[in-house]
Amino acid sequence: MNPSFPKWLIPAFGLFLVIILFGSRLFVKIESGEAGVQYDLVAGLKVDRVYDQGLKIIAPWNRMFVYSTRIQEDRSVMEVLSANGLTIRAELSYRYRPIEDKIGYLHNEVGENYHERIVIPEIRSATREVIGKYLPEELYSSKRDSIQTEIFNLAAERIKEKYIELDAVLIRDVGLPDKLKQAIERKLEQEQVALEYEFRLTRAEKEAERQRIEAEGKAAANRILSQSLTDKVLRDKGIEATLRLAESPNTKVVVVGGDDGLPLILGSN
Repeated sequence: MNPSFPKWLIPAFGLFLVIILFGSRLFVKIESGEAGVQYDLVAGLKVDRVYDQGLKIIAPWNRMFVYSTRIQEDRSVMEVLSANGLTIRAELSYRYRPIEDKIGYLHNEVGENYHERIVIPEIRSATREVIGKYLPEELYSSKRDSIQTEIFNLAAERIKEKYIELDAVLIRDVGLPDKLKQAIERKLEQEQVALEYEFRLTRAEKEAERQRIEAEGKAAANRILSQSLTDKVLRDKGIEATLRLAESPNTKVVVVGGDDGLPLILGSN
């Protein structure tokens, strides 16, 4: 070997070859909103170790599996049976994501296609199970929100066991045969008319009750007043009024002792 040949070039050249051949396996870039779990060829999958974002260096014989930890959205269209056996077309949208600190367990038990294997089947199963307890017209009424919540709670509980978090479930559309849909709409319109009529009737009854109470109050006041106005009280009130008139500069003669004992005023300017 040439004594002038640097010995360090041999390992450097070897390292260069390793980088060229296995560079894509040595360096793994985990973007923001992602997390990784490493499979070690010797030790196996490290389910408890989750790698966060950044550049990671691993042995070329190992492998890093990268998962998105952001909330993802998808839609599902399915046909379900209602409580009375009618077929309903339901369109749902849902949001989900893997539980970040459980990605190793998710990868070990389910795999990267967890959406197709777990999320979709559980969403469909929960939807069929919940809607099957209700009538079609209930999906057009205020129960729609409660049905939506019930589907979410049932599906979220099931997929959480597989290390997946369900963020929301929304019923986007409900498809029914045209005749059934028109019948439901007519029924809802009639219910609204009935509610409006009941409201008007209640308002009229309350107004009649108010007038009755007001009339009874006036009658009671008149009875009390009439009972208090005796002849003596009336004479006293008359004398009091006459005396006030007598003090007027236009009054000339006041005669006491008229009919019923009331004073008389005679003459004025």
